[in-house]
Amino acid sequence: MEQLLLVALAMVVAVVVSAVLRRRRTDAPTQGGFEIPTQLDRGDFVLPQAPWLVAVFTSATCNTCADVATKAAVLASNEVAVQRIDFTEDPALHKRYRIDAVPTLVIADAHGVVRNSFLGPVKAQDLWAAVAECREPGSTPDPCTGAQGD
Repeated sequence: MEQLLLVALAMVVAVVVSAVLRRRRTDAPTQGGFEIPTQLDRGDFVLPQAPWLVAVFTSATCNTCADVATKAAVLASNEVAVQRIDFTEDPALHKRYRIDAVPTLVIADAHGVVRNSFLGPVKAQDLWAAVAECREPGSTPDPCTGAQGD
């Protein structure tokens, strides 16, 4: 009987200690997201005189990066410069713009102001619509209503 009482007491103590330890545990720290540049120096990229730049930050070991870069390449024209910046070929540019995740794609105007961006995979139609909307605001349908802009 005495042994049964000791076992029960030990179990109660274990449950209380466990509850106290769970309460003392703090919440996980707030997780920061990846940052996307808001301003580029157009002199760092190809065709700085072009009105628009689509810069795709990639890595050679990233399959998604190749897909995003291929979709972006179609946009190249006299008005839109497209450049793939691979980490293995230009780590300094990745560092300068604090690119921590790839693929990171930014659409910048003639002054280097980033007007739109994508982090991770992107559908071709979303990318192309984003560039069209940057170049001519109101030219693409509202994604929620389907209505054209003003």
